[in-house]
Amino acid sequence: MNQDYIKPDNWSIIEEGFDVERVKSSESLFSIGNGAMGQRANFEEYYSGKTFQGSYIAGVYYPDKTKVGWWKNGYPEYFAKVLNAPNWIGIDIEINGENLDLAKCKSVSNFKRELNMKEGIYYRSFNAVLQNGTEIDVKVTRFLSLDLDELGVINYEITPLNKDAKITFKPYVDAGVHNEDANWEERFWETLDTKNLGNQAFVTARTFKTGFVATTYMHNSIFVSNEEMEIIPNNVETSSDKILFSYEVSAISNQTVSIQKLGGYTVSTNHDDTVIAAEKIIEKGLEIGYETLVENQKNAWSKIWEMSDITIDGDVKAQQGIRFNIFQLNQTYLGKDSRLNIGPKGFTGEKYGGSTYWDTEAYCIPFYMATKDQQVARNLLTYRYNQLDKAIENAAKLGFKNGAALYPMVTMNGEECHNEWEITFEEIHRNGAIAFAIFNYYRFTGDYSYIPEKGLEVLIGIARFWYQRATYSTYRNQYVILGVTGPNEYENNVNNNWYTNYIAKWCIDYTMEQIQKIKNEYAADYSRIMSKVNLDDAEILHWKKVADHMYLPYSEEHGVYLQQDGFLDKELVKVHDLDRSQRPINQKWSWDRILRSPYIKQADTLQGFYFFEDHFSKEQLEKHFDFYEPFTVHESSLSPCVHSIQAAVLGRMEQAYTFYLRTSRLDLDDYNKEVEEGLHITSMAGTWMSIVEGFGGMRVKNNQLHFEPRIPKEWNGYSFKINFRNQILKIAVHQNETKFSLEGNNSITVFVNGKEVLVEPNSLVTV
Repeated sequence: MNQDYIKPDNWSIIEEGFDVERVKSSESLFSIGNGAMGQRANFEEYYSGKTFQGSYIAGVYYPDKTKVGWWKNGYPEYFAKVLNAPNWIGIDIEINGENLDLAKCKSVSNFKRELNMKEGIYYRSFNAVLQNGTEIDVKVTRFLSLDLDELGVINYEITPLNKDAKITFKPYVDAGVHNEDANWEERFWETLDTKNLGNQAFVTARTFKTGFVATTYMHNSIFVSNEEMEIIPNNVETSSDKILFSYEVSAISNQTVSIQKLGGYTVSTNHDDTVIAAEKIIEKGLEIGYETLVENQKNAWSKIWEMSDITIDGDVKAQQGIRFNIFQLNQTYLGKDSRLNIGPKGFTGEKYGGSTYWDTEAYCIPFYMATKDQQVARNLLTYRYNQLDKAIENAAKLGFKNGAALYPMVTMNGEECHNEWEITFEEIHRNGAIAFAIFNYYRFTGDYSYIPEKGLEVLIGIARFWYQRATYSTYRNQYVILGVTGPNEYENNVNNNWYTNYIAKWCIDYTMEQIQKIKNEYAADYSRIMSKVNLDDAEILHWKKVADHMYLPYSEEHGVYLQQDGFLDKELVKVHDLDRSQRPINQKWSWDRILRSPYIKQADTLQGFYFFEDHFSKEQLEKHFDFYEPFTVHESSLSPCVHSIQAAVLGRMEQAYTFYLRTSRLDLDDYNKEVEEGLHITSMAGTWMSIVEGFGGMRVKNNQLHFEPRIPKEWNGYSFKINFRNQILKIAVHQNETKFSLEGNNSITVFVNGKEVLVEPNSLVTV
């Protein structure tokens, strides 16, 4: 834990007191989104202090030219920048001739931020004394509508407390924005047109290279003592990128004046004419009205929480942590648009780039399958199917052929756009996660139709890649996979990473099983696919030879599979023997030193034991957990959740609980000292997994749900819901019992600690 200023609360993220050193961190933590757009919690008014300005539009990116000292064949031509979009939230404020700037006020008191997760609304309030002596009270409300996902709403209220005041609201829209980090310091937006009429303004801009067109718009209403004024701007300032309105309002002491600003983006991916679309959104927003928009927002979030909420009784910090994670996941992706995916920073920052990593398949799909419906998860699988041709192109750039597919480590449109060679070329285990997600989807939903319709083509491309990537070793008389980076990115260019080799073997085996099943049961699909991909039995036999003879490094001395061939050659100093001043090592050590160390960034061998838990005994898991966890520094956001689940399986509840707190409060408590750069969105799904799969012990075996409920001693109880094959099952775990209830019309049989339990609709079963 590196920060502790967020107040514990069951439903809200709360900051009290203004501290300039916390501004950038809070801009991340209080971020808002609605699946189509999102923004950091930047102040609406001008702020001269340190800030990270960021608003983002889903699916909009820029191909930033890759900058390297030595170009290598197959290297990505660009890095997909998550673009800071034009600013629509800005409202400069002038009070008695002085600009409101919290960095320059005489004093700021009663400062409070609250992100109400139950409502999906962000509140901010403070008292300030300006240099001219005017004391004011400010209350701000902001949200991004879930129902109208191109609409954002701001209500900004000012009350002068010690004297009358002339207040000037200066709302604006501005396309003259920049990214925090750009390789070549290029501008990313080209303004095409500016337009204003009455209280409305529109700035239309286009991204260079990718050609996305977005109209950033605003409409402003002015209120005095809650009465709307018939007013138009006193002044309009325009430039090539920006339109700013000025509204002058006089307020007597203790009289409240306010501006209500509607704003947002309409994008060419959804509209032929983005300006007309923006005008229609404004019209609709005004017709609904502010108060109803607020109520609609609360109702929309209420429906989300009805299915996705996890309750924890007796531990406010744990409760706050899981709800924060669930809230941010739903702000980032709601499953409405199959063209979109779940970026690692969501709408909270620019780091990493791209919108899709293997995190989606490994961590996020289970959350969306169980808390939405199977179509949302199927959309995420379809996203990859639609990019299969690009995956084949990516493999071809590296010298692979015959339809071999290598899915990108990072992508926006299917092309690889990660600009670190050890990741782009070597972290090929990502292919395995794509295949595992297909298996996992069918296992959970029972919907096999995806595989003959689309999934098998993906599996064949992946199997072809693994067949070609493996090398026959005459020394070992087995197939090896050389020069890779496993999930532990603190080792690069290693040979025979166990997880990579194991998942490669599994991918081939699973693909062959599906080919046979489709041949037997879906003859028309089989003929269509075999013809399309030009696959025959002889090629499949070659695959089988590789899978059957895959080398899996193993230490007889330690009785464990080796993370990679050279792991035991390292100086095996455990993490608890490291001086704390050396942590985190990724910020304190050179990369050379990290690569030579035994330290593990995240679950690597244990990732394989998580995916393929039923392939190994609990005794094997325990032996591998005890060997590898002591070397694990957990400096990846994806690390604590897997270890929490496995610690729970092993009955080590204190350790599982510690890992759970770390994954659930990773950003709230800034464990990795980097929250100001944005949140860790995709790992938040792992927090959900820690409770449902770890403490709840939920698994799907033979088409039926199994549970092995456990509960940390710190909790009185917890509950969650699962949408299992269109039946909503609620599980409530207490210290001495577990209760099941079912919504729907049909009964369901589940297994609890191996015992069969029948749950009837609308009844409560206690075990």
